[in-house]
Formats: sequence, structure tokens, C-alpha cells
Amino acid sequence: MDSFDLIVIGGGCNGTGIARDAALRGLKVLLLEKNDFASGTTGASSGMIHGGPRYLMHEVGITKMACHDAGHILKIAPHLVFRIPFLVPVLKKDDPSLVAKIRLELVETFFELYDHYSPLKGGKIHTRLSTEEVKQLEPSLDPDVIGAITFDEWGIDTHRLCVANALAAKENGAVVFNHTEVLSLLKEGKSIVGVLAKQFVTGEEKEYYGKIVFNATGPWAPRLAGMAGVSVKLRPAKGIHLIFDRRLTNMAIVAKCIDGRQIFINPHENTTLLGTTDDDYYGDLDNIPVTEDEIEYLLQAIETVYPEIRKARILSTWRGVRPTLYQDDRYEDNLSREHEVFDHEKNERVSGFLSMAGGKLSSYREMAEEATDLVCKKLKVIAVCQTHLVPLPGGESLPDPHALAQKFKLDPYAARRLVYRQGQKAEEILEKAKPDPEGAQILCPCEPVMKMEVRHVVQEEWAFTLSDICRRTRLGQGPCQGALCLVPAVSCLREERSLTMTQVVDELKETLEQGWRGRRVILKGTQLAQEEINQTIYKGVLRVSEWGGDQ
Repeated sequence: MDSFDLIVIGGGCNGTGIARDAALRGLKVLLLEKNDFASGTTGASSGMIHGGPRYLMHEVGITKMACHDAGHILKIAPHLVFRIPFLVPVLKKDDPSLVAKIRLELVETFFELYDHYSPLKGGKIHTRLSTEEVKQLEPSLDPDVIGAITFDEWGIDTHRLCVANALAAKENGAVVFNHTEVLSLLKEGKSIVGVLAKQFVTGEEKEYYGKIVFNATGPWAPRLAGMAGVSVKLRPAKGIHLIFDRRLTNMAIVAKCIDGRQIFINPHENTTLLGTTDDDYYGDLDNIPVTEDEIEYLLQAIETVYPEIRKARILSTWRGVRPTLYQDDRYEDNLSREHEVFDHEKNERVSGFLSMAGGKLSSYREMAEEATDLVCKKLKVIAVCQTHLVPLPGGESLPDPHALAQKFKLDPYAARRLVYRQGQKAEEILEKAKPDPEGAQILCPCEPVMKMEVRHVVQEEWAFTLSDICRRTRLGQGPCQGALCLVPAVSCLREERSLTMTQVVDELKETLEQGWRGRRVILKGTQLAQEEINQTIYKGVLRVSEWGGDQ
């Protein structure tokens, strides 16, 4: 019988964060994720560990906590974090000239307050820019701009962050499974004592016993809580992002929507994100749609400050659901970003089962610490949190990309991107590639991923499917949308896992179907042309049928 101190269900930032914290404290941990790490809410976020200045108006504690924890994340995962300078423009067309000038003063006064918290996360304090300075920084801005305020945030690759936390948990003794769904909870009277789970890779069903089962499934938390006979009440909020084919701007630009909500366009790695919406959601959490109305809502807002946006090519969409805590009589955008750890023994007399919901990505480490503190208290274990001190795998030290490029005769940009994703492990991966004549082969010009990196994520990072590989490396996320790189990537997967040709085709079909769901609502112009090229390549040449269908 497999028995653990703690079974964590959910492989997003909260679940992997809790598993890492608990393993570092010496607990025997099992982490289960039904799909892949960060494949749900975490992976659909804006990819920022930001302080959230807008919460200063009503929830100062959230801003302070987020900035404080963002500072810790910057130190433990320096390779994964990149600076995103924000720009808040003030336009003449929004108000009469005098009112616009007063508005600029008010915006600066607000960010003077944010300056008290920004240094906690290593951010620079705000700067006020003149019209000429704004146009020099961002020539594409609306010419009616009279000035702007800048402030700092940090971007991060959320998929890599969750994989790093899972790796850290494993390195400290945890057992980690993705593609493993909890079918039911094991009960003894009013106590939850374990889970029955199915591993989809092997088809095996197995019982695992644990002193505490922790529900870290985000918006799926009410469903899992229902299996335990308890309640977690949420008000799920749907958000979408549009992904553009390149970096359209040098800075993130804030805009106001027709209903007064703030959104932003954000340079993120080698693409640009535009988001996000915030709407109550009552639908299927495993099949979240994107509507034309949501796309138009975002485009209409951002073109008020970035008029050329409709000329840019939209690659795809991200969509996710926030596990927002339940509140009545509030507009969606005003819902609190507070989090809560639910002690079901205290409230509903069901022991051995805890849940967590709410919160923000930028506070995930501190939320995990709070959750693990409660676990240790219940298990009567005295152990201090170390997650703010111990680097995540890859973050121990950062190799010089230029030195690696010279040593291994690699393109400098490819070396830099490898260091970004893998940190200290980059040199280890390149050393593995030396005996393999094709190991340093670049599989795609959109995101220069080497064949050996694909092998590494399959061998060391639980990448069982082609989609897993894409999440860990960003293959297929650039302008080609997989047309140039999915076949060589799935060939690597075939070699590593000894797949049959039928399984190879199934992997391609599943990955293409996932991409289709994100793209079908935006297919027009050059994007439609690219889709037709992809369909020709895969359906015509490789005979991959039943992709996209008549949806």
C-alpha cells in the first residue's frame, strides 16, 4: 500500500507550490495532476508576477503580499523572470485639455503610492513622461497622447514555473504524476484517507493513501470537494487573451474598455498578449469557448491607444477560468483577489481534507506556505518554510549565453532562450547533445528549440505528449503555429517512448485539435491562409484526418 503524509491534487502554481514546500519540510508527498502542469488556469494567465496596483484602491494587503512574494520569486527563479515596463498614457481625446492634464496629475499621485510597494519586488519607481518622451519610447501610440506614467512589473513563463516546482518537489522526495486523474476519494467514516487515481499513460488504476488530501484544483475545486461531501463555493470568472505573432510594443500599454475596465497589451517573450476579459462563467471548465464579442471587446479598447492593432496578425487565443472566491452583489471585475484555505474538519467535520481557492499567481509561493503551515500543524510536524530561500531547479546560477554559444557553436539567440527556460541546466543539456550529431539541430525558427532539449523534457520533465513538449519549450507557439516543428518534435517523442505510427498520428491530431480550438474564432486574412497551409501539410501530405472537422 502506497501511503503518504500529503496527497496534493492539482498541478497549477498552487498545487506544485504546496508539493514543493511540503517536500522541502520533509513530508512524504504525492502530487497528482489530471492533465499537465499549468495546463489550466495558471497557464492561461497573463504570465506576470505583478503587484496589482489596481487593488490599492480597496485591497492594499493584496498588493503588498503580491509585491513581497514577487520579490522572492525573482530571487529563486531568476532565469524565468523578465522585466515588463508598463505605460499608462493619458490622451487629449478622452477629456478636454485641462481635464486631461489634471488626470495625468491624478495618475501620477496614484503611482506615488504604488512606489511604496514596487521595491519589494525589485521594480523601479514610477516615471512621468512628456509627450515627446512617450512618442520616442512608443511611436505607435495614438498621437493625441499628452503624457504618461511608467511602472514596473515582471513577466514569467508559467508552464516552466510549475514544472520547476514539480521538479523541486521530486528532488526532495515527492512522487509526481501528471496525466493522472483522481476518480474518487477514499473514505473511512467522516475522514478522507486517500484517492483512487488513473494514470492515462499506462491505463493503471491505483489507490494511494494519505494522512491529508489537499484540493488545489483551482476552478475545479467545488467538483472535487463534492466527492468529499463538502463545499467550496466559488464565483468562477472567465478571462481570455489574444496572442499576436511578434512583439508589437516595447512596453506594456494600459487602455480602458468601453465599460471602464482596464486591459493591457503586453510584450511577452517573443509574442504579444492582449487581455484580459473578466466575466462570470457557468460552462464546461474542460472546454472553454472564445467568442467574437470577447475579441472585439479587447480590440476596440486597445485601438484607442494603439490604433494599428487591427493590422497585426492574431495567432491564437488563451482562455481560462479564475477560481475567484464567492461574493454576491459585485461586478465581476470588482471581485476580491483574496484567497482562502478551507479547513473542512473545522467547518464541516470532514477530516483529512483541505482546499484552497482564490489568490493571484504572483502570491502563489506565499499561499503555498500558508497551506503547508496548516498541513504541518495538523500532522504535528515542526518544520520551517524554505521556499523563499532555496532556488528552484535551474535558478541556482545562470550561465552566460554568449559563452555557451561559443563553446557549443550554437546560435546566440538559441543559447539565450535555452538559458531562459532551463537556467543552470542549459549547459548540461548542451553537453548531452555533443555525442548526438543531430542533438543541436534547431527544430523551428520561431522559437529556437534544439532536438536535445525536446529529448530532455521527455526524459526529465514528464513530457508524455506532444502538447506537453510544446508547453515546456514553446514549440508551435510562434508564427508557424506548429507547421514547421510539430513533425520533428513528435519524431523525438516517438524515439523516446517507442510509439507506433498510429500513436504518432494520434499525438499530432490531438495537438492540432488543441491549437484549432484556440484559433478557429480568429481565422481571417493571413491567419486563415496559415491555417490552410497547416491543413494541407497535415491532412494532405501526412494524411492526418479529422482535425478541426466542421466545428
